[in-house]
Amino acid sequence: MQLGVGVYVLALSEVTAEMSDLVGGKAAGLGALIRHGERVPEGFCVTTEAHRHGVVPVAEIIAAYERLGAGPVAVRSSATAEDLPDASFAGQQDTVLGVTGAAELVAAVEKCWDSLHSDRATAYREAHEIDQHELAMAVVVQRMVTPTVAGVLYTANPLTGRRDEMVVDAAPGLGTTVVDGGTAVDHYVLDGVARDDTGCLTSAQLERLRAAGERLAGHFGCPQDVEWAIDADDVLWLLQSRPITSLFPLPPATGKPLPRVFLEFGHVQGMLRPVTPMGMATLRAQITATLAALGVRVEIVDIGGRLYGDLTDLARSRSSRRRLVKLMAVDFGPRAQAVMRHVLADPRFAPTSGGRGTAQRAASLRTAGRAAVGIGRALARPDTARIRLFEAIDQLRARSVAPDDLRTTAERLRFVEARDDTDHSDAIMWPIVAGMLATALPSPLLKGIAGPDEIHAVLGGMPHNVTIEMDLALWRLAQGVGEHRRLLLDTPPDELAARHLRGALPDIGMADFLDAYGHRGAAEVDLGVPRWAEDPTPVFAALANYLRVTDPEQGPDQRFRRAAATAETALRDLVARARRQRPVRGRIAGFLLGRARSLAGLREAGKFAGLYPLRETRRQLLLIGADLTDAGLLDQRDDIMFLTLDEVRVAVHQGVDQRDVVASRRSAHRRELRRRSVPVALLSDGTDVETVLARVPGGDGTLVGVGASAGRVTGPARVVHDPATAHVEPGDVLVTATTDPGWTPLFLTAAALVSETGAIMAHGPTVAREYGIPAVICVPDATRTITTGQLVTVDGGAGAVTVH
Repeated sequence: MQLGVGVYVLALSEVTAEMSDLVGGKAAGLGALIRHGERVPEGFCVTTEAHRHGVVPVAEIIAAYERLGAGPVAVRSSATAEDLPDASFAGQQDTVLGVTGAAELVAAVEKCWDSLHSDRATAYREAHEIDQHELAMAVVVQRMVTPTVAGVLYTANPLTGRRDEMVVDAAPGLGTTVVDGGTAVDHYVLDGVARDDTGCLTSAQLERLRAAGERLAGHFGCPQDVEWAIDADDVLWLLQSRPITSLFPLPPATGKPLPRVFLEFGHVQGMLRPVTPMGMATLRAQITATLAALGVRVEIVDIGGRLYGDLTDLARSRSSRRRLVKLMAVDFGPRAQAVMRHVLADPRFAPTSGGRGTAQRAASLRTAGRAAVGIGRALARPDTARIRLFEAIDQLRARSVAPDDLRTTAERLRFVEARDDTDHSDAIMWPIVAGMLATALPSPLLKGIAGPDEIHAVLGGMPHNVTIEMDLALWRLAQGVGEHRRLLLDTPPDELAARHLRGALPDIGMADFLDAYGHRGAAEVDLGVPRWAEDPTPVFAALANYLRVTDPEQGPDQRFRRAAATAETALRDLVARARRQRPVRGRIAGFLLGRARSLAGLREAGKFAGLYPLRETRRQLLLIGADLTDAGLLDQRDDIMFLTLDEVRVAVHQGVDQRDVVASRRSAHRRELRRRSVPVALLSDGTDVETVLARVPGGDGTLVGVGASAGRVTGPARVVHDPATAHVEPGDVLVTATTDPGWTPLFLTAAALVSETGAIMAHGPTVAREYGIPAVICVPDATRTITTGQLVTVDGGAGAVTVH
């Protein structure tokens, strides 16, 4: 909308949703409420045009103020980056209440303008990656409501995520006492159950709020955060409505009446970041095929760009529910086990069938037969099994390469569509499973003889782990940089990466390293994420961290050797003690722990192998993306990762422009990248199951988690969200939300690991044990509770982190 010179004020009744650039988020929301027939205090908006020109339109403001009756008004900021779907800006910019008189009103408008660049608003925008340069401030002026009671209504439960509950916080007087947290409030959960008159709201008023909430959620198509006030005449006024930005997206609707439970699968691979649409399709197929090969049928669904498995049928099956919690111990970990115990105790998930169908039972029996043979052979002859596994990986790598005769876009697309990246060779799968079983079974056998920390000590310094070998190869590279040490320490990693890709760096052996490991990276199972060969910035960042290790005894190779020697000694001592106390159990446990040291290091090999076909598929897709960019159907070649194969097909064969689709999905992906917490399990009504569990209390300054690698270390915390930019000094305690193999080079300089997710046999704890550093996993909110530089003590045996 173009305004004439000097036209800087609009009545709220004239504002439409399309004017958000002119009136800001708050005014646009109020205008929408008015157009939907809701009761909103009368008012006007001083538009962003006035702010952009730096002119306070005094005459127009006074004229509009006099039309309101010139009584007390509320003056509120309404920035263009405010009340957004993913950033509410609640309380970040100023509101002035009870303003009377023209001079006071003009001063309040100027105060709102100034608050646009306050420290807290600027920091909030930076945290949400909002452009600071294209901002403008509008100001809303409304007739003051004098409330007897006021507060906030959430049309979904913001704590648990339940969409069939509303939450009301209320207090007598102005609503600012509620939103500012300055007084005790009455808290109501509206769940459809009739209630008596309690607190400052009557049951009739609560019912009116519930009805208003239903209308607003329907009007705007998503759950709303609503400010409201009730005056002395018992009239309900709506003061603001904006999306609830903290809710995790709902699971897909199933059309089934009973609730369903979805378990997050991504953290098994160390991923909490959202998966690209192209990567999602590949991962869903791979996980489904892997589970099917193990005789388990689970539907994998996309919720918020994350991989969730629908475990409802397993939870309600009499035959499978008995094993469900135990099966999660190895890969999913204690947090998943806790939520699943809660689900299984919920009457809504009571068993409804006697077991699985005939076809599924037959498939499971066939899988069980293959498993028995494969696992038995691996346990009987671990060296032979290991040789066969690596031979199978070499064969898969060779098969993964595309033929040389692919020339056209259509040919490349046919190659990608014909690929089957779900190879689950018995030679690869069963030795890995055998190693995991050999690791898991000794604990119950040694109950009363050895604690978890003693068993973890036996699992340190484990050989044959491709990820450890990768980390040590990078360490050896660091030891050989010679005269280029200062160059690698003093130059930013991204600049080093750019120089390497241009061929402008001295030869330090990086090309050979990337030839062997360039198909890896953080979040490497996502087809849409660049590999190290494409962007080696994280490798150069890790290399710089290695070069800061000046004590030879703290070198990763020495630490690994010490961990291996300690593990072998611990194994001998433990087996001898176990045989004395429980001869039969001791012999069995000793055999299994010996096999664990031969086979458990192979755990990373299956994923390592699967990255070869992913690398080639990505390469071909990027070539297709480049052709589509040249044709004007995409803006850049990696836009193709935000399409599905069906959408790529119509672009290739029908010339359909996909740029708008990509822009929308990139925006959603960026929004989800900022999310720091991902529910371990969701119910179909949106409930984050973990939020309804009882929290285990810790002592003063103590965070409780699960010990995953024994030892006790005190050091400064280093909170890391992105391994590509991590600066980790020797002795730092690495604090992360999650880890995957792309993070493990950081472990070579860290003194200990603390993570919010994980399982004892997951990537992070496994590598921590290899290097003999303490690890505590499943520490809720560790990256928000701990700040970089704080002194912390990590006790891997007790599963505790103490913040000093």
